Amino acid sequence: MKNLALSLAAVLLPLSAAAANEPDPQSAAAPHELGVEASIAFPSDSSIRNWQADRGRGIWIQDRQRTWYYGTFAGYCREVDFAQAIGVETRGAGRLDRFSAILVRGERCPLTSFVTSAGPPTRRDREKDTMGKKPAGN
Repeated sequence: MKNLALSLAAVLLPLSAAAANEPDPQSAAAPHELGVEASIAFPSDSSIRNWQADRGRGIWIQDRQRTWYYGTFAGYCREVDFAQAIGVETRGAGRLDRFSAILVRGERCPLTSFVTSAGPPTRRDREKDTMGKKPAGN
């Protein structure tokens, strides 16, 4: 039995090395199209570099290759704007995608989409946006 396990390990080892040498299609070096459904494999604090809430409607998440993604919530996620930490529920799939949920202060916020994105808007962009929405004459 021990010989069988060692033989199996010897057969699988070259396959895992070959897979590790393949370029990652989601890597920062490879350009990616925006708005395409995507996923982050094995989401954790080592694979998620940064995140920013979008006023309870969604969340921008940056992976360790500095690629940004945008996840849209199925409903309004009340607590995400005030959170200092988030959790990811993958339901055993081992990947953050449109079937996952973000956990914030005990609230479960399911995603309906998870797409490649430009990063979140800067503070200056947000200020321009709100300046443009003021009523005329003010």
